[in-house]
Amino acid sequence: MNISIEPILIEQKSVFMQMIELYKYDFSEFSGDDINEYGYFGYPHIDDYWNEEGRFPFFIRVDGKLAGLVLVRSCSEHQVLSDPHNIAEFFVMKKYRRKGVGKEAAIKIFELFHGGWEVSQWENNLPAQEFWKQVICEYTGGKYETFTALEKGEVGFIFYNNI
Repeated sequence: MNISIEPILIEQKSVFMQMIELYKYDFSEFSGDDINEYGYFGYPHIDDYWNEEGRFPFFIRVDGKLAGLVLVRSCSEHQVLSDPHNIAEFFVMKKYRRKGVGKEAAIKIFELFHGGWEVSQWENNLPAQEFWKQVICEYTGGKYETFTALEKGEVGFIFYNNI
């Protein structure tokens, strides 16, 4: 299985928007979001990924087929980190879960952006917490910290990968 990460080009915006809808549908069990009257969840930051510095959209592909997406931001929301990065959104389609796709995609993203990382999950999203704990623990050799941001209902991990 060949897992790759590719930057999403502005010409691929319509595909990106469709993938975000799949992600938001999947995530709605944790967010409680509903679709609007037009049948969409929507995502307010789509254009920001081409209009703002420090935002990086990527597709995840498995053997050349679309399998998910990763949105990276060069900032931290909860901690003070040098050269900060965070995972804004991370989505692997159900067909590809529990096959190592998410883990390999996450590691490839970490390798692209060296510095401080903040990876947060919603407090009620236990599967994501378990996934990120395993991936980050293995990637860092256990050298990470955890945090809780109760005001936002989030928990997460902090680490540096100045390799």
